[in-house]
Amino acid sequence: MAPKKIIIDCDPGIDDALAITLAHGSPELDIVGITTVGGNVDLAYTTDNALRLREFLGLPEVPITAGSEGALLRSRVNAAGVHGDLGLGEARLPEATLPVRAGHAADFIIETLKAAPGEITLVAIGPLTNIALALLKEPRIVGWAREFAILGGSYTRGNFSPAAEFNIAADPEAAAIVFGAGWTVTMIGLDVSRQALAVGKVVDRMRGMGRLGTDLLVPCVEFYGMVTAEEGPAIHDACAIAYLIDPTLIAVEPAVVEVETAGRFTSGMTVTHFDLGDRVPNALVGTTLDVPRFWDLVLGVYEDVARRIGVV
Repeated sequence: MAPKKIIIDCDPGIDDALAITLAHGSPELDIVGITTVGGNVDLAYTTDNALRLREFLGLPEVPITAGSEGALLRSRVNAAGVHGDLGLGEARLPEATLPVRAGHAADFIIETLKAAPGEITLVAIGPLTNIALALLKEPRIVGWAREFAILGGSYTRGNFSPAAEFNIAADPEAAAIVFGAGWTVTMIGLDVSRQALAVGKVVDRMRGMGRLGTDLLVPCVEFYGMVTAEEGPAIHDACAIAYLIDPTLIAVEPAVVEVETAGRFTSGMTVTHFDLGDRVPNALVGTTLDVPRFWDLVLGVYEDVARRIGVV
């Protein structure tokens, strides 16, 4: 079967870098474009990190297009305290030599989906500002996208606030537009991604992956959080990519998801209704992750990427 073509909208970011590596290395996926948004760190850094990753991983033909610096209506927020001032923890990739593509990410998304309706999957692993702008400019992308998945949201608790996950909380108005657009959003949220912990045995395998391990994976994961035999940081964004590779890894349930934009304490909350009654679902919400199979997939792909990159 031909690989699934995807556009990755992202804010690299440690977990975005790990997700892009997974997407690049998987024979089931074909990255046709990467778009960047301000989120984990400011747009200048998320774009620079995407450019550096493109060359480090060896995918020079993939266009990278910068998008929105911040939210539609709100002040910018970031997670530099989690990802480091430059966004990739302790990883220091070589400076990029290839340029960013001219234009805005929202226009790239519109043009690319329009040129191949029903063929390209859109996956967003950062704040949803670029996606919302594309929808406002061209609502027909709802029908042009083969599938739309996000890493974002939660039906239990947040990580930006007690109620809200970071990618949604960074631009709740954009998220409300996206969930209300008339397509089915596959929401892989914290309820799934908090199960994807990079524990000691996972990081030990990464250490044996040559340059990929020493220059990118390990410096990212260890900066992200403490690693022990039983505990480790969650590599959130890779869960959305893994779902696109093998949907059987994650159980999903139909739901109606509404985004809270006005709450004093709950802004950015993804209010998830599993009891549908006569309501039509607008989302498939991830609930559980097959953790052993997830890591078998992810680490196997990383090892393939590591062999391509080489030792030095």
